[in-house]
Amino acid sequence: MIVGVNSHQSTPDFAHEPVMLTEITDAFDVVPRGVVLDATVGGGGHSRALLERRSDISVLAMDRDADAIAAAHANLSTFADRVVFQQGRFDALSEAMASHGIAILSGALFDLGVSSHQFDVAERGFSYRFDAPLDMRMDRSQGRTAGDLVNGASEEELSRVLRDFADERFSLRIARAIIASRPIQSTLQLSDIVASAIPAPARRRGGHPAKRTFQALRIAVNEELSVLPRALDLAIAHTCTGGRIAVLSYHSGEDRIVKERFAHHSTGGCRCPQGLPCVCGAKPLVQRVRIPGRPTAEEQKRNRRSTSARLRVVEVR
Repeated sequence: MIVGVNSHQSTPDFAHEPVMLTEITDAFDVVPRGVVLDATVGGGGHSRALLERRSDISVLAMDRDADAIAAAHANLSTFADRVVFQQGRFDALSEAMASHGIAILSGALFDLGVSSHQFDVAERGFSYRFDAPLDMRMDRSQGRTAGDLVNGASEEELSRVLRDFADERFSLRIARAIIASRPIQSTLQLSDIVASAIPAPARRRGGHPAKRTFQALRIAVNEELSVLPRALDLAIAHTCTGGRIAVLSYHSGEDRIVKERFAHHSTGGCRCPQGLPCVCGAKPLVQRVRIPGRPTAEEQKRNRRSTSARLRVVEVR
C-alpha cells in the first residue's frame, strides 16, 4: 500500500550510496523475523540491502518527502510483497503501524541525513548552490517555509536557531544582517547576506560561509530535533525483545539526542545516585550494541556524504 503518492508522477532520482551499509546490515542480521521500520527511507538503499539479506523480514518504509516515497516505491518494486509505504513524520509511528496492521517491530532504522536529491533539486531550496525560493520543507504540503522564518522571525529567534542548530558563532551578526535585508526571496540572496555578515578571515575557513545557516534553517523548518526524541521512544516501545534500533546522525545536535535517549532507556530512567544500587524500580529497556560507530576511511574517501556520520545501535531487552 502506498500512502500519499501519485502513481502517475515521474519518479525522482534518489540514487546515492547508502551510508555505512555494511555496518547496518550486520547490525540487523540477528534481529527476529518480522517487520523492520525504515523511518527515513529516502531512495530505499538501506531497505533494499536488508530485504536482500533477510528473506524473513519485511519493511515499513516511512518518509516525510513524497518524492522519496515515490522513488523508494520504484526502487523496491521487486520486493512489493514485503514492503508497505507511509508518508509522514517518524513520530507518527504508532498511527503508521496501526494503519498497516503491524502489531510489533523487529527493528528500526533512522538515517537522519538529507538526501543528495533534496540538495540537488534547486526548487526545494535546500542548497546555497542554486537560486531558488526559500522553501526547505521535506513535506511541501505542510508547515512554514524557510522564507517564512527568514522574513518573519525576530532577531532573538533567528540568532537562537543559528546558534542551537548549527553552532554558528556569528549567529547574532547574521540575524541582524538578515533583518536589515528583508524581504529576502531566494537562496542565493540569503547566501550573499550571510557571507557578508561573517568576518573575512572566517569566510576563508570551514567551507561555504552559508553552510551552517542553511543547515540551521532546514532543521528549524522541519522541526527535526524536536520530533526525534519522541520518535526514538516510540521505536523502542514498539520493538520486540531482541530487536534493534539503529540511528545514523550527521551533526552534534542529533547525536546528543540519540545518545541521551539511548542512555535513558538503558537504565529505564533510573534516578538513583550513580554508583549505588538502583532502588527506584527502574527496568532497563535496551542495551548498547558494540558496533563500529564511524564509517571506514575508505568509505569516507569514496562517499563524501558519509564523512560526518555517527552510528549508534541498541538492542531491546
